[in-house]
Amino acid sequence: MKLLHPVRLVLLATLLGFGACNKSDSPSPNQSTYELSYSQPVFYLKNQSDDYIVKPVNQPVDGSFTSFPKGLELDPKTGAINVSQSESGMRYKITFTPTTGSSVSTHVVISGINFPDRFYFLSNNDSTAFPVYNADPLNKLPSGNFDEGNEANNSGCAMKTTDGQINLKESIRRGLFGTVPENDTRKGFDIKYRLNDNSGNSLNRIKVLLYYYNSMNDVPEDLKATMSEHLAMTLQPDNTPMGNTLISAAAPKPRPPCIVIIAH
Repeated sequence: MKLLHPVRLVLLATLLGFGACNKSDSPSPNQSTYELSYSQPVFYLKNQSDDYIVKPVNQPVDGSFTSFPKGLELDPKTGAINVSQSESGMRYKITFTPTTGSSVSTHVVISGINFPDRFYFLSNNDSTAFPVYNADPLNKLPSGNFDEGNEANNSGCAMKTTDGQINLKESIRRGLFGTVPENDTRKGFDIKYRLNDNSGNSLNRIKVLLYYYNSMNDVPEDLKATMSEHLAMTLQPDNTPMGNTLISAAAPKPRPPCIVIIAH
């Protein structure tokens, strides 16, 4: 029998080894190759009579969808988002978990404004609450009409109708928390607004809660915990949660935002 030349033996072994490596690197039959995405990263409300529904670019076969934080109207079977019924001004993380393979995630923003949960210290001239547009403090707020119907302003909340800023000192002067501001008082408003953006001036809304306390010592622990959980549930532009607060199973929605005024 004729023997192979040593060089040919080496070459044959190399080829066989290369083929074996390729085989082991190939995805297993159970590994998911589904890529979760939507047609755009930001969805705007629309002036239409029926609900505005958006679906994933590709529809998976088996699995379920979840979202974080609460507030997104998401179909767990199809991944369809009801933009009209979702809380706007928020960034959401959507995750698809297949029956086999690894889960995949993406992020979407429902366009609108939000107010970050925070303490405002009047003694430090910290007295203006600024709205955040499309879940990013660096975004420029488009022009628009804020507090349509004047529910907030008629109740004493001094919101500028041109840019949505809330003057907290002026709100106190107007008697929002009483002629003499009462410690541990809460006021809530449903604020309607329209923006000159891709929403085409569609009617949008946000509920805001304002609290008044004489000092930080008067703020109850449950409110502090709620604000910490709100911050932990708020997704930043780099898609990472703020803070390191552990979120309980019964954590509240990050809305309505809490604007807490500290007098001294």
